[in-house]
Amino acid sequence: MLLTHKLTVLFNVVAIAGVTAAQQQFFTTGKQNRPATFGLYDNYDAGLFTPLEDLSMLSDDAYTHMTHPAFPRYGVRMKKSNFCDGTVNSYTGYIDVEARHLFFYFFESRSNPDKDDVIFWTNGGPGCSSSIGLFMELGPCRVLDEHGPKFHHESWNSNANIFFVDQPIGVGFSYAEHGESVSTTEEAAGDIAAFVAIFFEHFHKFKGRAFHMAGESYGGRYIPLFASAVHDQNARMVAAGMTPINLKSVMIGNGMTDFNSMIISYYDMACTPASRSPSLDINTCVRMKQLIPRCQKWLKEACTDVFDAINCNAAITTCSSEFVVPFFLSGLNPYDISRKCEGKIEETLCYPVTKHISNYLDRPSVRSQIGVDSSLIGKNFSSCSTDVGLAFHNALDEYHETQHYITALLERGVRVLIYVGSYDWICNWVGNERWTLDLEWSGKEEFVKQGLREWLVDGKRAGQVRKAGPFTFATIDGAGHMVPYDKPVQSLAMVKRWLAGEEL
Repeated sequence: MLLTHKLTVLFNVVAIAGVTAAQQQFFTTGKQNRPATFGLYDNYDAGLFTPLEDLSMLSDDAYTHMTHPAFPRYGVRMKKSNFCDGTVNSYTGYIDVEARHLFFYFFESRSNPDKDDVIFWTNGGPGCSSSIGLFMELGPCRVLDEHGPKFHHESWNSNANIFFVDQPIGVGFSYAEHGESVSTTEEAAGDIAAFVAIFFEHFHKFKGRAFHMAGESYGGRYIPLFASAVHDQNARMVAAGMTPINLKSVMIGNGMTDFNSMIISYYDMACTPASRSPSLDINTCVRMKQLIPRCQKWLKEACTDVFDAINCNAAITTCSSEFVVPFFLSGLNPYDISRKCEGKIEETLCYPVTKHISNYLDRPSVRSQIGVDSSLIGKNFSSCSTDVGLAFHNALDEYHETQHYITALLERGVRVLIYVGSYDWICNWVGNERWTLDLEWSGKEEFVKQGLREWLVDGKRAGQVRKAGPFTFATIDGAGHMVPYDKPVQSLAMVKRWLAGEEL
C-alpha cells in the first residue's frame, strides 16, 4: 500500500521543510556513514565460517543463529514454524543488524523446493507489513475472515520458494533498540543485500539458484534499489571467495517508481475513461487539466533537474492538493476505482480484511509459533506504520529518481516486469506506462515501437502487454492495487510464465 504523500496531505500532516533524503551510496548505513562494503572483507578466513548447510537443521522451538565473517554487523535468527501451508516446510526469523531487527517468513515451493527459483517479496507503504502480501494476496494461506488462515491454491509458492520480509524496521514484527530508525530506501537496501548473501551462503542447495526480487506499491522504489544493491554486492562476494547471487529478474506490481509521471496520471484516471467512466466533477477536472503543465514544469525543475528540498516539497504539497485530495474526497477506493472505500482508510486501507489479519497476528499462540520477539509482547500488530511512512515522507525519499536503477539493471541483463491492475488509482497503469515508455535504455526504440497486445489465461483476455528484450510492461484487467488479491488465477499464470522465461 502506498501511504506517503497521499495520506499525509489528506490528514493535514505538515511536512518538515528542508529535510532532505540522504545522498548515500548504496552500501552506507546512513548513521555512521560506513564504507561501501558493509564490513565485507576483501578476503576472509574461510575456516572461520561453518555453514548450517540444510534447512532441516533448524529447530521448531528455538531460533538457530547464523552469521558470516564477511558481514560482521549482520546475523540471522531462523526457526521452523510450520504453519499456514501444511504441504510445505515454512520458517520464520529475524535479520539482525546490530540494534535493528527485520522479521521474515520463508516458504518452500509446493513443486520442487530443491530446484525451483527463489522469490523475495516486500510490500510497500513505505511502512506496510509484508503480512498483507502473505495473508491477503499471494501467500500460501489467506486470512480473509475471523476464522483464521485457509489454504490458498493460487499461491506464488506453487512453483517457487518465497520470502516475505517486514522492512524497514518499525514495520510489522520488525523492531529496533536504542532509537534506531531507517528513513531512506538506500539505508534499507544494504540490510536486504547482506541478508540475502548470508542466507544463500548458509544453505548450499540455494547457491546459484535463480533469484527474483518482487514488490508492490512503494516496492516500485524499494525493489530497483534492493536489486541493484544485490547485484553490486556480487563483485565483492566473488573477490572474497563467495558465490554470487544469481539475480535473474525484478517484478514490480502497481509500483511508485516515477512520481512525476504518476501525479499527472491522476487526472487521466479520475477525469478520462482510461479505465472506467470519469469519477470527478467537470469543474475539478478542468482545473486539474489547466494545472498539468505548471506542475510538470515545477516538479521537473525542483525535484528532478536539481533536487531542491524546500522547493521540491512546496511543489509536491501544492500539486498533491490539486491532484490527490479531490479523489480522496470522492469516497472511492484509491486502490480500486470500481468500488467505494470500506471503513476508514487509516484503519482498514479500505479493506476490512486487514483487520482480520491483524487480529490473527495478535493471537498469543500464533506469535509464539512464529517466534515473534518478546519485546513486542503487549503491542498490537499494525498492517502499516504511520511513523515509518512519515519518516520516509519527511526525508522526501519518494521523490528521488528511481527509474535510472531500472535502466542499470536492464543493461546488465536483469529482466524487469512492471505489472499493473487496471483499476488502481494510486499507482495506476497510465503513470506506469508513461515512465516505461520514457525510460532511457538501449532497447527504448524497440520497446516504444511495440504496441500493446492482449495476453490470455485459459483462452480469455487477462490484460495487455508490451515487451522488448528483457523489459515487459503488463496490465491486468479488473484488478486493483493488489493484483494477486483481485485476480489470483491470472496473477499466478503471469508469475509462472515469467519464472519460466516465457512471454505473457
